[in-house]
Amino acid sequence: MKNKINRRDFVRASAVAGTGLIFTGGFAPAKTAHSFSKEIRIGIIGLDTSHCIAFTKALNAPDASNEFAGCKVVAAYPTEGSSDIPASINRIQGFTEQVRQQGVQIVSSIEELLEKVDVVLLETVDGRKHLEQALPVLKAGKRMFIDKPVAASLTDAVTIFDEAKRYNVPVFSSSSVRYITGAREIAEGKAGKVFGADTYGPASTEKTHPDLFWYGIHGIELLFTVMGADCKSVVRIHTDDTDMLVGIWQDGRIGSY
Repeated sequence: MKNKINRRDFVRASAVAGTGLIFTGGFAPAKTAHSFSKEIRIGIIGLDTSHCIAFTKALNAPDASNEFAGCKVVAAYPTEGSSDIPASINRIQGFTEQVRQQGVQIVSSIEELLEKVDVVLLETVDGRKHLEQALPVLKAGKRMFIDKPVAASLTDAVTIFDEAKRYNVPVFSSSSVRYITGAREIAEGKAGKVFGADTYGPASTEKTHPDLFWYGIHGIELLFTVMGADCKSVVRIHTDDTDMLVGIWQDGRIGSY
């Protein structure tokens, strides 16, 4: 299996499909004032992850490829960060300046951001804050990509998508490993029928987030990419150094991470 992440595909899917969600079903078109016939103005909430730098560079580059045509990050709200997560609070100032240098306007609130953009990338690294930050975006009818972790609890995650359905606003979240070349080829059937799969990967933990919420998404995303949806049950084995998850799919297939 080719373990090559196609960053261009990931950025496109998250920054374009994730915010415009032009390519996905499940919701009727969101009721927004902007028709997306011209430039798609993208706003970022949260500047405490390197992802916001990568997305902005890819979308705002003077020589950006045609697949990014009409998409530009125009405004960003840094948020106050999370004082109990060093990876958040210690990086905001530097990342904010890097984004500003790429011609992005830094604003002082989510409300101000929403007045200036058509779609939103929710990049705040702390999943505990995602529900609170996502709600005004949904109420404003702005399509949104939520970076991992989608939330810091199952309750919050379910609420986000319930509210998205309530307001008829498409929302997208994904790990970049969904776009590993080999995984996509398997998902498309190029390797034949998948009878089962074993995936593995790092899953560092964060004391403010339970279980595998912080980083486990990457290996689990890979498993569901090649196995598909409809996992009906999961058994987890945990030791101090290892977590093993075994799922049974509706058709009897077994996948593990």
